[in-house]
Amino acid sequence: MTKFNLVTHRNSIIGTRTRVEDSCESGLCPICIADCPVFCEVSKSALRGRETLYPLREYFGNSTAGTPKDFGLSFGDFQIQFEVRGAKGIEPDMDKTIFPNADISTHWGNIPQKLPIVIAGLGSTYVAKRNWKGLAYGAALSGVSLTVGENVCGMDTDAKFEEGGKYPRVIDTEDMKFRVQSYREYWDGEHGDIIVQRNVEDTRLGVFEYVTSKLDITSLEEKFGQGAKAIGGEVRLESLERAQLLAKRGYLVIPDPFNPDVIEEYKQGLIPDFERHSRVGITSTESFLENLDKVKNMGIKNVFIKTGAYRPSATAWILRLGVEGKVDGMTFDGAGGGTGMSPVTMMNEGSIPTVYLEAMVTGCFDMIKKKTPSAKIPTIAIAGGLANETHMFKAIAMGAPYVTCMAMARAPITAAMKGTFVEKAIKEKSVTKAMLESLGFEKAKDPDTLTMEEAFVCAEDLKRKYPDKQICGGAIGVYTYFSNRLGTGLKQLLAGVRKFKLDLLDRSDIACISDTAYNVCKTWNIGIERQDTLDMEEVKDQIFSGRY
Repeated sequence: MTKFNLVTHRNSIIGTRTRVEDSCESGLCPICIADCPVFCEVSKSALRGRETLYPLREYFGNSTAGTPKDFGLSFGDFQIQFEVRGAKGIEPDMDKTIFPNADISTHWGNIPQKLPIVIAGLGSTYVAKRNWKGLAYGAALSGVSLTVGENVCGMDTDAKFEEGGKYPRVIDTEDMKFRVQSYREYWDGEHGDIIVQRNVEDTRLGVFEYVTSKLDITSLEEKFGQGAKAIGGEVRLESLERAQLLAKRGYLVIPDPFNPDVIEEYKQGLIPDFERHSRVGITSTESFLENLDKVKNMGIKNVFIKTGAYRPSATAWILRLGVEGKVDGMTFDGAGGGTGMSPVTMMNEGSIPTVYLEAMVTGCFDMIKKKTPSAKIPTIAIAGGLANETHMFKAIAMGAPYVTCMAMARAPITAAMKGTFVEKAIKEKSVTKAMLESLGFEKAKDPDTLTMEEAFVCAEDLKRKYPDKQICGGAIGVYTYFSNRLGTGLKQLLAGVRKFKLDLLDRSDIACISDTAYNVCKTWNIGIERQDTLDMEEVKDQIFSGRY
């Protein structure tokens, strides 16, 4: 009997599908017909070409994107090991060993944090800028760090540059000032910090020199890439004028906005927008370490590295640079999602998936410590599809004692976008019955009467803390997601393993429940055992020492 493997090729990221269900590995139907009204990936590519490399262009600036691919290993392949004996990190008093007393504070580099979260670099993408107040206010209110990503100064239409050198140097920019000042509006001056990242273009434009001298930035991050893609940042530009401006500033803009034919086609509406691309950085061990020394000599308190999920040997090289260069923190970003317009095929088929990446990074640091026990290991953040407290717990446990934070981008953007959306719906009285039901209200409630305090469980609390401020819905959403949901959930898990301080977590607090998880952990020799053999000797000791 012939066994058919039914594959449905529906790609919601680029808006394509096949006519029938039993499509081929190629993404084509078994019988491809000439008059098919459905657009599969090949047929849409025949019309729209390079557009189909990216997520649906009509949602650019109001969406994020991530791969739906199953990588065969996730944090779900590990199980948390709860404990019933004693308590660590707190007095073993039953009136004190309650989950609200768990301490989930940590450090990112030298920065104290209320929560083990850092918002990863959100740069010049429109979705980041449009939601910036919600993200900045929410991060500051939560006591976590926020990173201003690449190309912000270069993309600022109102930025001012000093000419005369090999490259123009930024001397003033409204967007960067807005981003920094937004965070500091609710920052307590102690927990979390605003971090500025740079790529090749930012380096040429003198962004670090500008933000340290003009905006008092003391935390900087060198970017090596991200888990969504291995090439430079990409955005869409809606106007010819903006495309020409950025081309003049040294960016690669496609198609050429100065080409007379392109200009005419744009005026006719045949070119809907332009693509702006960043360069791929080229460096060496010596030049990068020298560059790190220059950054430190600027009086910086924290120097970070952000890297994507490159092949193991390349990742090990970057990891080594971080240790040799004595940086304060490193973010390792696994496949595969982004906040801009990362190529869909790159998100699906490239980069090391997050759990594989963390196992490798942890194993590499173990090797370094074994070789040189006195080596200073930077604080580590893991990124790549992390969104809930179990991700946080397992990532910190797997990477103990190196991992202190998880880095997030898409999840807080979603919280900010939804918070803004709900606030607008309340003000415009466009709340629907379905929204009310999703929020847990009785069917009898009139949607037009919904208030911010009813919709957001933390709104009243923030109102009491800041009676003279009108905090936006996006910020309330981010704060509620971080502090109320993730913070509470993490405390509960810590209480479950009877460890009431975050830094007490170790690799024995999780176990492998799949062969793949165990094999990966064994490959990198990181000491995480199988669930079916965990504690076996101790189990025997307990049983045989009993007085029956």
